[in-house]
Amino acid sequence: MIVENNKVVTVHYELHLTNGDMADKADDSRPFSFVHGAGNTIAGFDSNLAGLKTGDSFKFTIEPADAYGEYNPEEVVPIPRSIFMVEGAPDDILHVGNSIPMQDQNGNTLYGVIAEIHDEHVHMDFNHPLAGQSLIFSGTVVGVRDGSEQEIALGEVQE
Repeated sequence: MIVENNKVVTVHYELHLTNGDMADKADDSRPFSFVHGAGNTIAGFDSNLAGLKTGDSFKFTIEPADAYGEYNPEEVVPIPRSIFMVEGAPDDILHVGNSIPMQDQNGNTLYGVIAEIHDEHVHMDFNHPLAGQSLIFSGTVVGVRDGSEQEIALGEVQE
């Protein structure tokens, strides 16, 4: 069976950045399964696996535009330090590099990384951690099967 839309695909992979650092890994202990074509993976991932079959190896690079986008400096925003005190955030979590859950005006949770701390403001970076990065995937397709009606409708693997 080949990888195509509405198939449940299971892969083992290693994800490396261009500097050689491993950013993620899916293996026997934590395989990655998804409904191909459901739009729940980065765009370049689905397209590079299309046409492969169980047992096939793969290696491909996904550029930022087809992954998590380019790094956007406008996603680094100053937030008044007083906001953190209203939320009851202790000072010990306010340090550069710490990831903090925040809520937008609609109540959605967003994660931001503290980029800078000043007396009056904390600069939060809301870019995806892999924004601006080329992603190098290498691995093996370990399973392909027909998606159930529910999996196709939901776009999620039901196991």
